[in-house]
Amino acid sequence: MAFIFKIIEKENINAVIPLVQKLNDDKISYAVLKQRFSEMVTQNYECAVIYDGDKLIGVSGLWFCTRHYSGRSVEADHVYIDDAYRGKGLGKLFFEWIYNYAQEKGYETVELNTYVSNYASHKFYYNEGFNILGYHFLKKI
Repeated sequence: MAFIFKIIEKENINAVIPLVQKLNDDKISYAVLKQRFSEMVTQNYECAVIYDGDKLIGVSGLWFCTRHYSGRSVEADHVYIDDAYRGKGLGKLFFEWIYNYAQEKGYETVELNTYVSNYASHKFYYNEGFNILGYHFLKKI
């Protein structure tokens, strides 16, 4: 298979919404995600995707910033690969692409959050060399 890894064009960002909905078990409506993504693409955000031919099968948001503890950093966000493509090494290839892309842009670290209940992702990220630095807290206001 010849997979295509790339940054999706801002005008095509809504194409990732169905995959992001799957990641969140359809708890966030399409309309809400559409509004949020339209804001996100105006910020320090890009969206990496994986295509198998014309089929969108993977997504990872990329937030670019500078942090006091890690320097120039990219945060991988809402990482999701379609169920039918898991367990085949595609996640590793995707992150290699992300690492190279971030380095080419002058970034030195990659960070991410993963849901506490997503045990498969924990194993994957440990195998990728990620370390747990703390807890991510959220409070709705």
